[in-house]
Amino acid sequence: MRTLKIWLITALALAASGCGYNRIQQQDEAVKAAWSEVLNQYQRRADLVPNLVNTVKGFAAQEQKVLLGVTEARARVGSIQATPELVNDPQAFQKFQAAQGELTQALKSLLAVTENYPQLKSDANFRDLQSQLEGTENRITVARNRYIQAVQDYNVLIRSFPSNLTAMMFKYPLKQNFTVQNEAEVSRPPTVSFDSAPASPSAPAH
Repeated sequence: MRTLKIWLITALALAASGCGYNRIQQQDEAVKAAWSEVLNQYQRRADLVPNLVNTVKGFAAQEQKVLLGVTEARARVGSIQATPELVNDPQAFQKFQAAQGELTQALKSLLAVTENYPQLKSDANFRDLQSQLEGTENRITVARNRYIQAVQDYNVLIRSFPSNLTAMMFKYPLKQNFTVQNEAEVSRPPTVSFDSAPASPSAPAH
């Protein structure tokens, strides 16, 4: 009886391995790791926003619309519970992606406005924050690309025979991925300029 159980367990293990169970596990963990890194980099960016907004406000308080836009975009990002399970929920993932895209665009608008304020551009704290933001945006792009690849590998695996049967049996869903629409534009880091020379002798009218 004991020998029969051993043979049965061995047979089940071999069957699971042959049907891609172990590979599904590996790919699922790879997606989780890639997603965790995406969240880490997005959080790093969100943490920079308050200091960046306050620094800009010190030199360009009249740019209320742009400053408010960045603050509100960050708040929308923070309102989303970005759990590991989010990648299995199409609606939640779309909402997350949209919120992050809005923050990206708001930050681009903020940096565009700062071009009109030479004193702000020459401020050491602002220059440091710009540098940190640029580095973070680059890391976001790398993390997103790794996540995209991990999800593609996973989704292809659970759609392919015979691993698709295993995925159905154990209820492994397709993972959500970043859309390709406007991917290049969204992933492009905000322009960072350290040229402190004013564009014209006079400051812009307010």
